[in-house]
Amino acid sequence: MGFARTCSVALVGVEGVVVEVQADLEPGVAAFALVGLPDKSLVESRDRVRAAVVNSGAEWPQKKLTVGLSPASVPKGGSGFDLAVACAVLAAAERVDPGAIADLVLLGELGLDGRVRPVRGVLPAVLAAAEAGYQQVVVPERTAGEASLVPGVSVLGVRSLRQLIAVLNDEPVPVEEADGDSRPGALLAGLVVPGAGLGTGLVAEPGRAGGSAPDLADVAGQHGARTAIEVAAAGRHHLLLQGPPGAGKTMLAERLPSVLPPLSRKESLEVTTVHSVAGILPPGEPLVRTPPYCAPHHSATMQSLVGGGQGMPRPGAVSLAHRGVLFLDEAPEFSGKVLDALRQPLESGHVVVARSAGVVRLPARFLLVLAANPCPCGRHTLHGAGCDCPASLIRRYQARLSGPLLDRVDLRVEVEPVGRAELLGRGARGEPSAAVAARVGEARDRAAARLSGTPWRANSEVPGHELRTRWHTVPGALAAAERDMERGLLTARGMDRVLRVAWTVADLAGRDRPRACDVDLALQLRTGISRGVPAGFGADR
Repeated sequence: MGFARTCSVALVGVEGVVVEVQADLEPGVAAFALVGLPDKSLVESRDRVRAAVVNSGAEWPQKKLTVGLSPASVPKGGSGFDLAVACAVLAAAERVDPGAIADLVLLGELGLDGRVRPVRGVLPAVLAAAEAGYQQVVVPERTAGEASLVPGVSVLGVRSLRQLIAVLNDEPVPVEEADGDSRPGALLAGLVVPGAGLGTGLVAEPGRAGGSAPDLADVAGQHGARTAIEVAAAGRHHLLLQGPPGAGKTMLAERLPSVLPPLSRKESLEVTTVHSVAGILPPGEPLVRTPPYCAPHHSATMQSLVGGGQGMPRPGAVSLAHRGVLFLDEAPEFSGKVLDALRQPLESGHVVVARSAGVVRLPARFLLVLAANPCPCGRHTLHGAGCDCPASLIRRYQARLSGPLLDRVDLRVEVEPVGRAELLGRGARGEPSAAVAARVGEARDRAAARLSGTPWRANSEVPGHELRTRWHTVPGALAAAERDMERGLLTARGMDRVLRVAWTVADLAGRDRPRACDVDLALQLRTGISRGVPAGFGADR
């Protein structure tokens, strides 16, 4: 009777659980039993592993074989256990030394010819292995760069099971030809969910390389909207752009990521973990360094936006936009239930998805940008455009964005149509993204210095009570906001958000604390009512 064990990792949401893979051989009729709460794709690994072992030149044991996945109470799925199951079986059959694989964590899918294919979620799996104390992992060669992002772990990338057997037995390693390096692997080509394809910024888009990225200098006019974009980027404030079709709402939203600061090392690992689980990491670029941009279509379901699916919940668009921008174009066309589902992540920065297979907590700290027309035809605010929408239809259309959702949006801007002179380039052009991004970075640094020693890193994250009691404005600066609150124009939450925006405006202006003009600009950006304050910073002012 032979017995061997090794380890692999099961993914639960965006976190990994180390699983011990045990193989036991007993005399009896040749059979292969896989136990430990596997799903359909994992049950099918029995045939893949048998064919891969035979085609790799090893002999398949003709005995009663039982493979157990422990702990048995954790649901397990996917094809990433193939490599661990194959090595455990070969060790139980004494084809390799059982002691050589006891402390290894193995990840990878096996082809019928023995090739090791890449799988999703390598980074969170290796992170879980490192936290559990394992120091050696074996992964598919094409995901070795992703696994190497975890410090303190020795990573071995293999192309085939034949190579791994040779390494474990200290034999000459056979040379394997690279398989389709010019083609992306099937599991790395992208995940077919709304907001995860070309045009969203989550995967590389042809024709957008180097200096061809969207730039704020392309935007003609729109000085107030450009100011809102800059404030949103500096303080991570949510933004609503309202205006007729063709005014430039989508154009502005697409250029917001270009003024956001690069991700820190910790943020990059968080974003890369989510994208690795979703299977949308670009080949050859394992670490995501720039804020993601996700723009799902208005027909998106709640599961595709928030997360879910069959079995264990998978990340949705709000998680794919973690530490980046989530842009909802034609926001009133989204389902009301889908929009209201955004309330929890907007406040907490994460989503808790409960399904019969388990409860998963997914990260979702994103910057929300909503774009909306004034009415179904879009001509309601245009003079002489001939809007035919009845007043009742306009009210119902605008009411699709609920009050509780809009109360969580810090900035609300009317995007006016661009004039002929601005469109033809006769007026002064706005600043490029590089200049705005430099100013945003300085404002972020001021906020980070002020918030050092606290759990917050941006003004939008600071509770209102802390802003009112710990960091004070110039005396009398909040007078206008207090009057609006007494008149019912501001809620208590709205008052806190005006104060947060005022601190961001002060950071962009280089002031130590907000003045009355900063609060007035924050109120102007919040309510849309002009306060006579010039909008803009730097050359835009």
